[in-house]
Amino acid sequence: MATDEIRGEDGIRGETQGTAPVPLSILDLVTVGSGRTATDALRTSVTLSRLAERRGFHRYWVAEHHSMPGVASSSPAVILAHLAAHTTRIRLGSGGVMLPNHAPLVIAEQFGTLEAMAPGRVDLGLGRAPGTDGPTAAALRRTQRLHEGADDFPDQLAELTRFLDDDFPDAHPYSRIHAVPGPIQATSPGGVQSRHRPPIWLLGSSGFSARLAGSLGLPFAFAHHFSARNTIPALDLYRESFRPSAVLDAPYALIGVSALAADDEKEARRQIMAAALNMVRLRTGRPGLVPTPEEAEAYEFSVVERDFIDSWNADVIHGTVDEVRTRLDDLQKRTGADELMLTTHAHSPDLRLRSYELIADAYDLPDSGGVQA
Repeated sequence: MATDEIRGEDGIRGETQGTAPVPLSILDLVTVGSGRTATDALRTSVTLSRLAERRGFHRYWVAEHHSMPGVASSSPAVILAHLAAHTTRIRLGSGGVMLPNHAPLVIAEQFGTLEAMAPGRVDLGLGRAPGTDGPTAAALRRTQRLHEGADDFPDQLAELTRFLDDDFPDAHPYSRIHAVPGPIQATSPGGVQSRHRPPIWLLGSSGFSARLAGSLGLPFAFAHHFSARNTIPALDLYRESFRPSAVLDAPYALIGVSALAADDEKEARRQIMAAALNMVRLRTGRPGLVPTPEEAEAYEFSVVERDFIDSWNADVIHGTVDEVRTRLDDLQKRTGADELMLTTHAHSPDLRLRSYELIADAYDLPDSGGVQA
């Protein structure tokens, strides 16, 4: 099993494993299916993160969403702390934390704590969207002027970066404030601090974050799984805007991809139809638990809903594992992505786990051995 080592000390650039053309990673929304609980979903996330580590996936991210019954990932930092206690090697991160929802100092403290828990393997992915609807965003941000959070994103990012690096100028009003755990501990008498700090990624589904990530020389993660039409334009903009930095000397782009491999193509189709019904309900203001395939089969889709799910499912890579691998390889070639981050939407936890195992086998990813409970 060939391994092409390209990972830098910053942990940004991954390594290709087996016959995969680029590193493969996992995005977990901690989905809660009908008839199941958030406790069940979080237990599945532990099992999946350990499977990912055992099978050679590069990183494992969780996303921030709010007021969605079918998604239990409202607090990425808390979930990542739990996963850090159950893994030892795999990179863990946010895909992402929605920066306008939080004070930059709070994020710096949370991820400084995570870095202390899991030194050298924490990623800080940041987005500018609220990760929810307007009223919920207003409740999170304590303001009705929601556009201000997105408009102020570059300034919030600069502030967060200074807290992480502990390098506000002496004249700055925050110069005597320190994010702890953090660099100040290395400069205190007798202090010892890890040289690592979580690398920042910018996330996006349009050109704004692509351009900003490029201009700052940061790695960029694009949400292909729900904005496929914008993928290539955004990646082109990122690469055109890229300026070398202390973080990267060349662009590094990751894309999120919806993918589900099953032993039978019909079963894969049944599962993605249930996930599509979940999206229909979410888009029409009726969010709920992820339905079962049986619920989806019994549901009478309107013409408009049928058009929506046909469009949505066209960008979900699904089928037998051979079909999934072929389409993943084609997508990587078309986009030039440096890393593929797979997210699998299915009601059944066992089927989700099986999908990742099948994909790992298809690419001959190494198996470190042993069943991890």
